[in-house]
Amino acid sequence: MTGILAAEWLKIRSVASTQHVVGAVIGAFVVGIVWVFYAGSVWDDATPERQAVFRAASPEEGFLPIVQVALGVLGVLAITSEYATGLIRATLVAVPRRPAVIAAKAAVVGAFSLAAGQGVVFASFFAGRLVAGDRTMGFNVAPVAGELPRLFASGLSVMVIALVGLGLGAAVRSTAGALVSVVALLFVLPPVTGLLPAPWNTWVSSVMLSNLVSQIAGEDMSFRLGDGALSPAGALVAMALYAAVPLAAGTLLIIKRDV
Repeated sequence: MTGILAAEWLKIRSVASTQHVVGAVIGAFVVGIVWVFYAGSVWDDATPERQAVFRAASPEEGFLPIVQVALGVLGVLAITSEYATGLIRATLVAVPRRPAVIAAKAAVVGAFSLAAGQGVVFASFFAGRLVAGDRTMGFNVAPVAGELPRLFASGLSVMVIALVGLGLGAAVRSTAGALVSVVALLFVLPPVTGLLPAPWNTWVSSVMLSNLVSQIAGEDMSFRLGDGALSPAGALVAMALYAAVPLAAGTLLIIKRDV
C-alpha cells in the first residue's frame, strides 16, 4: 500500500493541474484580503451610526466556494485524466487490487485538499482580522475560540468536495460530467430545494453541503431550517456520507467494469 500511495502522491504533485489548483487557492486568499481592505475603506468613510451596524462577509467564508470548486476539480482530474490518457489501464494492471487504487487516490487527494482547505481558511481568517484591526466589521467581533468549529468545518468541506469529485470521476469517467455534477451540488441544488413543499424544503436544505458547515459548528439554523436543522453530530455524519457514497459507487463500478 505504501508503494501505491507514493505513486499517487507523485502523480498529483507532478501534474500541471495541481499547480493551477494551488494558484486558484492562493488567488482566493488574495481576493479575500483585498475584499477586507475594501470593506475597511468603506467602514472608514462611514458615519459612526453606520459603523455601529456595519457588517461585511468574512474573507474565509465569502470566498470559500472558489477553494471548494478548485479542489473539486483536482479530485475529478485525479481519476478522469487517467481515463483520458489510458494511464488507468496500466495502473490497474500494475495493481490488480482495484479498491486499493481508489483508496490510495482518496487518501492522497483527501490529505492534499484538507491541508489546502484548512490552510487557506485559517490564513484568510487571521489575515482578515489583522487587516481589519480595531474596526468592528461584523466578521471580526466574535472571539477566536468561538470561531474555531466553523473554521475547521469549512476546511473539512473542501476535502469532502474533492473526494466527491474523485468518486464521481471514477463513476462517470468523464471530466465534464463529473465537474457539472460538483458545480450542481454546490450552486444549483441548494436554491432548488427552497422550491420544494414544506416540510420537505427544510429537511432537504438541512443536508445540503452549503448548510452543513454552520450546523457542524453548532450555529443556530432554526430560523432557516426550522425543525429540519441537524445536530452537529448529525451534520458531520451527513458530510461524511457526501464523500463516502460517491467513492463507494466509483469503487464498485471500477471493480465491475473492464476499466
